[in-house]
Amino acid sequence: MLGSFGTSLNIEGIKNNMAKKTIIANWKNHPESLAQAQEILDFTNDYLDSLGDFRELSLVFCPPFVFMEEVAKILQMSHFEHEAFLGAQDIAAEDKTALTGEISGPMLKRLGVDYVIIGHSERRWKLGESDEVVNHKLKTAIENGLTPVVCIGEKVRDGGFGKFIEDQVLKTFKGLGPDQIKRCLIAYEPVWAISTNPGAKPDTPDSSLESVNIIRDVLIGNWKLEIRNLPRVLYGGSVSSKNAADFLNRKEFSGVLVGGASVNKEEFVKILEITSKIK
Repeated sequence: MLGSFGTSLNIEGIKNNMAKKTIIANWKNHPESLAQAQEILDFTNDYLDSLGDFRELSLVFCPPFVFMEEVAKILQMSHFEHEAFLGAQDIAAEDKTALTGEISGPMLKRLGVDYVIIGHSERRWKLGESDEVVNHKLKTAIENGLTPVVCIGEKVRDGGFGKFIEDQVLKTFKGLGPDQIKRCLIAYEPVWAISTNPGAKPDTPDSSLESVNIIRDVLIGNWKLEIRNLPRVLYGGSVSSKNAADFLNRKEFSGVLVGGASVNKEEFVKILEITSKIK
Protein backbone atom coordinates (compact mmCIF):
# COMPACT_ATOMS: atom_id res chain seq x y z
CA MET A 1 0.00 0.00 0.00
CA LEU A 2 1.38 3.37 -1.05
CA GLY A 3 0.34 6.71 0.34
CA SER A 4 -0.97 9.24 -2.16
CA PHE A 5 1.28 11.87 -0.62
CA GLY A 6 4.00 11.67 -3.29
CA THR A 7 7.72 12.13 -2.85
CA SER A 8 7.86 15.29 -4.98
CA LEU A 9 5.27 16.92 -2.72
CA ASN A 10 7.21 15.78 0.32
CA ILE A 11 10.35 17.52 -0.83
CA GLU A 12 8.68 20.72 -1.98
CA GLY A 13 6.39 21.04 1.00
CA ILE A 14 8.73 20.22 3.85
CA LYS A 15 12.30 20.88 2.71
CA ASN A 16 12.48 24.26 4.43
CA ASN A 17 11.54 22.69 7.75
CA MET A 18 14.04 19.86 7.45
CA ALA A 19 17.34 21.61 6.73
CA LYS A 20 18.67 21.08 10.25
CA LYS A 21 19.01 17.38 11.01
CA THR A 22 18.09 16.07 14.45
CA ILE A 23 20.06 13.17 15.91
CA ILE A 24 18.43 11.52 18.93
CA ALA A 25 20.61 9.25 21.05
CA ASN A 26 18.47 6.68 22.88
CA TRP A 27 20.86 5.13 25.35
CA LYS A 28 18.22 2.66 26.61
CA ASN A 29 19.63 1.00 29.77
CA HIS A 30 23.26 1.87 28.96
CA PRO A 31 25.99 2.75 29.83
CA GLU A 32 26.84 0.97 33.04
CA SER A 33 28.32 3.98 34.86
CA LEU A 34 28.25 7.75 34.96
CA ALA A 35 31.95 7.75 34.06
CA GLN A 36 31.15 5.95 30.80
CA ALA A 37 28.33 8.42 30.10
CA GLN A 38 30.76 11.28 30.68
CA GLU A 39 33.21 9.66 28.28
CA ILE A 40 30.60 9.47 25.49
CA LEU A 41 29.64 13.09 25.99
CA ASP A 42 33.24 14.33 26.18
CA PHE A 43 34.11 12.47 22.98
CA THR A 44 31.06 13.94 21.25
CA ASN A 45 31.82 17.43 22.49
CA ASP A 46 35.39 17.20 21.19
CA TYR A 47 33.97 16.38 17.77
CA LEU A 48 31.57 19.33 17.91
CA ASP A 49 34.49 21.53 18.88
CA SER A 50 36.30 20.45 15.71
CA LEU A 51 33.34 21.66 13.62
CA GLY A 52 33.71 25.24 14.80
CA ASP A 53 30.56 27.26 14.16
CA PHE A 54 28.71 24.46 12.38
CA ARG A 55 25.03 24.64 13.33
CA GLU A 56 23.31 22.25 10.91
CA LEU A 57 22.49 19.53 13.42
CA SER A 58 20.85 19.33 16.81
CA LEU A 59 21.36 16.55 19.33
CA VAL A 60 19.03 15.01 21.86
CA PHE A 61 20.50 12.70 24.49
CA CYS A 62 18.06 10.32 26.21
CA PRO A 63 19.98 8.68 29.06
CA PRO A 64 18.62 6.30 31.69
CA PHE A 65 16.84 8.16 34.45
CA VAL A 66 19.66 7.53 36.97
CA PHE A 67 22.07 9.59 34.85
CA MET A 68 19.65 12.30 33.79
CA GLU A 69 20.52 14.97 36.35
CA GLU A 70 24.27 14.73 35.71
CA VAL A 71 23.82 14.60 31.93
CA ALA A 72 21.66 17.73 32.18
CA LYS A 73 24.55 19.56 33.85
CA ILE A 74 27.02 18.43 31.18
CA LEU A 75 24.70 19.56 28.38
CA GLN A 76 24.76 23.09 29.77
CA MET A 77 28.47 23.30 29.07
CA SER A 78 30.65 23.96 26.02
CA HIS A 79 29.23 23.14 22.56
CA PHE A 80 26.38 21.16 24.03
CA GLU A 81 24.83 24.41 25.24
CA HIS A 82 24.03 25.29 21.63
CA GLU A 83 23.53 21.93 19.94
CA ALA A 84 22.21 19.49 22.53
CA PHE A 85 19.00 18.91 24.46
CA LEU A 86 18.02 16.49 27.20
CA GLY A 87 15.45 13.82 26.40
CA ALA A 88 13.65 11.14 28.40
CA GLN A 89 13.03 7.58 27.27
CA ASP A 90 9.50 7.44 28.69
CA ILE A 91 6.93 9.34 30.73
CA ALA A 92 4.11 8.36 33.09
CA ALA A 93 0.70 8.34 31.45
CA GLU A 94 -0.64 10.64 34.17
CA ASP A 95 1.05 13.35 36.22
CA LYS A 96 -0.80 12.58 39.44
CA THR A 97 -0.32 8.89 39.95
CA ALA A 98 1.07 6.71 42.72
CA LEU A 99 2.35 3.95 40.44
CA THR A 100 5.67 2.48 41.51
CA GLY A 101 8.55 3.29 39.22
CA GLU A 102 6.77 5.91 37.11
CA ILE A 103 8.34 9.29 36.33
CA SER A 104 5.89 12.16 35.87
CA GLY A 105 5.99 15.03 33.39
CA PRO A 106 6.63 17.70 36.06
CA MET A 107 9.57 15.64 37.39
CA LEU A 108 11.08 15.52 33.91
CA LYS A 109 10.57 19.25 33.41
CA ARG A 110 12.33 20.04 36.68
CA LEU A 111 15.34 18.07 35.46
CA GLY A 112 15.51 20.17 32.29
CA VAL A 113 14.04 17.61 29.88
CA ASP A 114 12.88 19.02 26.53
CA TYR A 115 12.07 15.85 24.55
CA VAL A 116 10.47 12.52 25.44
CA ILE A 117 10.26 9.30 23.43
CA ILE A 118 6.67 8.07 23.22
CA GLY A 119 5.62 4.55 22.16
CA HIS A 120 9.03 3.10 21.39
CA SER A 121 8.67 -0.30 19.71
CA GLU A 122 10.28 -2.07 22.66
CA ARG A 123 7.66 -0.64 24.99
CA ARG A 124 4.84 -1.42 22.56
CA TRP A 125 5.88 -4.95 21.61
CA LYS A 126 7.99 -6.21 24.53
CA LEU A 127 6.33 -4.44 27.48
CA GLY A 128 2.80 -4.53 26.11
CA GLU A 129 1.99 -0.81 25.88
CA SER A 130 -1.23 -0.43 23.92
CA ASP A 131 -2.03 2.39 21.52
CA GLU A 132 -4.35 3.76 24.21
CA VAL A 133 -1.54 3.94 26.78
CA VAL A 134 0.75 5.55 24.22
CA ASN A 135 -1.99 8.07 23.46
CA HIS A 136 -2.29 9.00 27.15
CA LYS A 137 1.48 9.42 27.44
CA LEU A 138 1.54 11.59 24.33
CA LYS A 139 -1.14 13.89 25.74
CA THR A 140 0.70 14.10 29.07
CA ALA A 141 3.95 15.04 27.33
CA ILE A 142 2.24 17.82 25.39
CA GLU A 143 0.45 19.13 28.48
CA ASN A 144 3.84 19.45 30.17
CA GLY A 145 5.38 21.40 27.30
CA LEU A 146 7.65 18.56 26.20
CA THR A 147 8.38 17.73 22.57
CA PRO A 148 7.17 14.16 21.93
CA VAL A 149 9.20 11.85 19.71
CA VAL A 150 6.36 9.57 18.64
CA CYS A 151 7.44 6.14 17.42
CA ILE A 152 5.30 4.58 14.69
CA GLY A 153 6.00 1.39 12.81
CA GLU A 154 4.78 -2.02 11.75
CA LYS A 155 6.02 -5.28 13.27
CA VAL A 156 5.93 -7.21 10.00
CA ARG A 157 6.08 -6.06 6.39
CA ASP A 158 3.17 -7.98 4.93
CA GLY A 159 0.19 -7.16 2.75
CA GLY A 160 -1.62 -5.52 5.64
CA PHE A 161 1.17 -3.26 6.86
CA GLY A 162 -0.44 -0.12 5.43
CA LYS A 163 -3.71 -0.68 7.30
CA PHE A 164 -1.75 -1.45 10.46
CA ILE A 165 0.14 1.85 10.26
CA GLU A 166 -3.04 3.77 9.52
CA ASP A 167 -4.77 2.29 12.59
CA GLN A 168 -1.74 2.90 14.78
CA VAL A 169 -1.56 6.56 13.78
CA LEU A 170 -5.29 7.10 14.33
CA LYS A 171 -5.18 5.55 17.81
CA THR A 172 -1.88 7.13 18.85
CA PHE A 173 -2.97 10.68 17.98
CA LYS A 174 -6.63 10.28 18.96
CA GLY A 175 -8.09 13.35 20.63
CA LEU A 176 -5.24 15.68 19.68
CA GLY A 177 -5.70 18.82 17.60
CA PRO A 178 -3.62 19.84 14.55
CA ASP A 179 -1.64 22.40 16.56
CA GLN A 180 -0.66 19.72 19.06
CA ILE A 181 0.31 17.17 16.41
CA LYS A 182 2.55 19.56 14.52
CA ARG A 183 4.58 20.04 17.73
CA CYS A 184 5.61 16.37 17.62
CA LEU A 185 8.45 14.57 15.93
CA ILE A 186 7.62 11.20 14.37
CA ALA A 187 10.19 8.43 14.43
CA TYR A 188 9.37 5.78 11.84
CA GLU A 189 10.51 2.50 13.39
CA PRO A 190 10.10 -0.62 11.22
CA VAL A 191 10.23 -3.27 13.93
CA TRP A 192 11.16 -5.98 11.44
CA ALA A 193 14.37 -4.07 10.59
CA ILE A 194 15.66 -3.72 14.16
CA SER A 195 18.75 -5.90 14.52
CA THR A 196 17.85 -7.28 17.96
CA ASN A 197 14.69 -8.89 16.59
CA PRO A 198 14.75 -12.42 15.10
CA GLY A 199 14.85 -12.46 11.32
CA ALA A 200 15.64 -8.75 11.06
CA LYS A 201 16.61 -7.40 7.66
CA PRO A 202 17.76 -3.87 6.79
CA ASP A 203 15.22 -1.33 5.60
CA THR A 204 15.82 1.03 2.68
CA PRO A 205 14.79 4.66 2.23
CA ASP A 206 12.39 3.79 -0.59
CA SER A 207 10.71 1.11 1.48
CA SER A 208 10.48 3.28 4.59
CA LEU A 209 9.03 6.17 2.60
CA GLU A 210 6.06 3.99 1.67
CA SER A 211 5.21 3.88 5.37
CA VAL A 212 6.07 7.54 5.97
CA ASN A 213 3.74 8.58 3.16
CA ILE A 214 0.93 6.55 4.72
CA ILE A 215 1.54 8.29 8.05
CA ARG A 216 1.37 11.69 6.40
CA ASP A 217 -1.71 10.76 4.39
CA VAL A 218 -3.53 9.88 7.61
CA LEU A 219 -2.53 13.14 9.28
CA ILE A 220 -3.57 15.20 6.27
CA GLY A 221 -6.82 13.32 5.72
CA ASN A 222 -7.99 13.15 9.33
CA TRP A 223 -6.53 16.29 10.91
CA LYS A 224 -6.44 18.53 7.81
CA LEU A 225 -2.81 19.38 8.43
CA GLU A 226 -1.16 21.34 5.66
CA ILE A 227 2.00 19.93 4.15
CA ARG A 228 4.15 22.67 5.67
CA ASN A 229 2.77 21.90 9.16
CA LEU A 230 3.31 18.14 9.14
CA PRO A 231 5.51 16.77 11.94
CA ARG A 232 9.13 16.25 11.00
CA VAL A 233 10.02 12.58 10.48
CA LEU A 234 13.08 10.70 11.69
CA TYR A 235 14.18 7.19 10.76
CA GLY A 236 14.75 4.77 13.63
CA GLY A 237 15.33 1.19 12.50
CA SER A 238 18.80 0.09 13.71
CA VAL A 239 20.64 3.22 12.63
CA SER A 240 24.41 2.91 12.29
CA SER A 241 27.22 4.60 10.39
CA LYS A 242 26.64 2.04 7.64
CA ASN A 243 23.09 3.14 6.79
CA ALA A 244 22.74 6.64 8.29
CA ALA A 245 23.72 8.45 5.09
CA ASP A 246 21.08 6.56 3.08
CA PHE A 247 18.33 8.11 5.20
CA LEU A 248 19.91 11.44 6.11
CA ASN A 249 20.49 12.27 2.44
CA ARG A 250 16.76 12.09 1.78
CA LYS A 251 14.93 15.38 2.26
CA GLU A 252 11.92 13.55 3.66
CA PHE A 253 13.87 12.59 6.80
CA SER A 254 14.77 15.27 9.32
CA GLY A 255 17.18 13.05 11.19
CA VAL A 256 17.58 9.69 12.88
CA LEU A 257 16.73 8.02 16.17
CA VAL A 258 19.85 6.07 17.15
CA GLY A 259 19.73 3.17 19.61
CA GLY A 260 22.71 0.91 20.38
CA ALA A 261 25.10 2.89 18.19
CA SER A 262 24.59 5.98 20.35
CA VAL A 263 26.47 4.45 23.31
CA ASN A 264 29.46 3.52 21.14
CA LYS A 265 31.28 6.84 21.13
CA GLU A 266 33.27 6.23 17.93
CA GLU A 267 30.23 4.93 16.06
CA PHE A 268 28.05 7.79 17.25
CA VAL A 269 30.56 10.42 16.14
CA LYS A 270 30.77 8.71 12.74
CA ILE A 271 27.01 9.27 12.42
CA LEU A 272 27.45 12.93 13.38
CA GLU A 273 30.26 13.25 10.85
CA ILE A 274 28.00 11.85 8.16
CA THR A 275 25.30 14.32 9.22
CA SER A 276 27.69 17.28 9.04
CA LYS A 277 28.37 16.50 5.37
CA ILE A 278 24.72 16.39 4.31
CA LYS A 279 23.94 19.09 1.74
